[in-house]
Amino acid sequence: MDLEKLSNDCMSIAIEAGHAIMEIYDKEDLGVEIKDDNSPLTLADKASHEVIMKGLSEFDYPILSEEGKSIEYAERKDWSTYWCVDPLDGTKEFINRNGEFTVNIALIKDKKPVLGVIYVPVKEVIYIGIVGEGAKKGEAGILDPIKVEWKDGDRVAVRSKSHANPAEEEIISKYEATESISVGSSLKFCMVAEGKADLYYRHGPTMEWDTAAGQAVVEAAGGKVYVGNTEETEFEYNKENLLNGSFLVLGK
Repeated sequence: MDLEKLSNDCMSIAIEAGHAIMEIYDKEDLGVEIKDDNSPLTLADKASHEVIMKGLSEFDYPILSEEGKSIEYAERKDWSTYWCVDPLDGTKEFINRNGEFTVNIALIKDKKPVLGVIYVPVKEVIYIGIVGEGAKKGEAGILDPIKVEWKDGDRVAVRSKSHANPAEEEIISKYEATESISVGSSLKFCMVAEGKADLYYRHGPTMEWDTAAGQAVVEAAGGKVYVGNTEETEFEYNKENLLNGSFLVLGK
C-alpha cells in the first residue's frame, strides 16, 4: 500500500469536491433539507459526495460515506481496509456561510486511520496526514510539514462552534488551558495538528466519519486521540454502532 501516492490522489479528489461545494456556496439557494436524524443536508453535501465516490471508486477498497447508503455491520465487519468519508463536514457552518467547513477523506486499516486528507474549500488549504510518516499543510500547491506543539503553560483549547458543552470547561481547566477558541468542523483537529491549539475535547456524540480524517492528521503530526476524557483508551473504527462517544485530542 503506497500511502504517499494515495495521499496525492486523495488530495486531488478532495480539491475537486471542494470546487463542487464552492459552486453551490456562491448560489442563493443552498437546497437545505433536514435528514431523519434532524441534521441538515444541502446540495453541496450531495455534490461533494458524488465527486468523492467517483474518485475513490478507482481504488479497490469499500467506501463508508455520511451521504452514502447505510451499510449494515454484517456487511462491513470484515473490512480490513476502507475509506471513511465526510463529503461536507460542518454543514451548519456552510449554511451560515462562515467558511468553517471541510472535505474529509480517511483511509482506515485494521480499525485505525492510517491516512487523512482535510480540505478547506474557502481558504483553498489542505491538510494531509500519513500516520507514522508525518503531516503536512498546503496552500497554492506548496506543502510544508506540521507537528503538534505541547506548551508548558498558557495552553490553548479549541472547541466546537455548533456543539459547545459545559463539560468542556472541566477538561480545559484540567489541562491548564488559559485560552479557548471556537471553530467549526474538523478544523479543530487541524489546529491541534499544526500547533495552534493544544487540546480539543468533544463531549457528546459524533459519527466515525466526523473524526477519522482529523485523527489521522493529528496522529501523523505527533498527537493522540482518546476515548472519553482520559488518556487511557485509543479510538478505533468500524464499530457495530458508528456513533462515537466523547473524545479527547491532545497535541502530545
